[in-house]
Amino acid sequence: MSEQRTPAETGPTPRVKVAPSVLSADFSRLGEHVAEVTRAGADYIHVDVMDGHFVPNITMGPVVVEGIRASTHLPLNVHLQIEEPDRFISDFIKAGADHIIIHSEACLHLHRVIHQIKDEGVQVGIAINPGTSLAAIEEVLCYVDIALVGTVNPGFGGQKLIPEALDKAARLKDILKERGFGPEIQADGGINADTAPAAVRSGATILVAGSAIFNKVESVEAAMKRLKDSIADVGGP
Repeated sequence: MSEQRTPAETGPTPRVKVAPSVLSADFSRLGEHVAEVTRAGADYIHVDVMDGHFVPNITMGPVVVEGIRASTHLPLNVHLQIEEPDRFISDFIKAGADHIIIHSEACLHLHRVIHQIKDEGVQVGIAINPGTSLAAIEEVLCYVDIALVGTVNPGFGGQKLIPEALDKAARLKDILKERGFGPEIQADGGINADTAPAAVRSGATILVAGSAIFNKVESVEAAMKRLKDSIADVGGP
């Protein structure tokens, strides 16, 4: 399962998908919130795993992922914001992860870790922070299913989107189009009904949204509808 992608594998432009981030959910009602976004039409459940070293926050481990897995049939989009991710990949896959996303900044041997994930039989994603150049991931784009462009600095939910990160997403879109590779672009951070259209125009086909969906102002269903309505007529990649 370590084959390189080829231009022939590139298919039609995928529809835009929404991945609610449970980082912003009420953890005392986590299963309920996951079930709510599942009913409301989410495509994936985004799970932020943080270790307090790679980012200045600690969130959850495989046991919590197991609980989320039991609450939904949707694919779990697990974002490892941790040092030495290769040590924990198998644990998260056993817990129910369908996608494993690792950071270029956290992997000394990026190519090796990507293939470790692929050999486990799940989709693999590569993520870059706002201050990281696309050059850090260009050599491995042909192997991954998802290229996550961090649109905020990782570590906390509820941040404002960094506009320059969307410029990076647009450049990545052009690189992928020129090369004919098929990974989807995932925008993560500060995504809401106001910023989602620009993210889609920049090339994102997966939108991670946390505080825009899990908030005390409106129901999860209403928030999901508002986000989806905001991109309904936006031309994507």
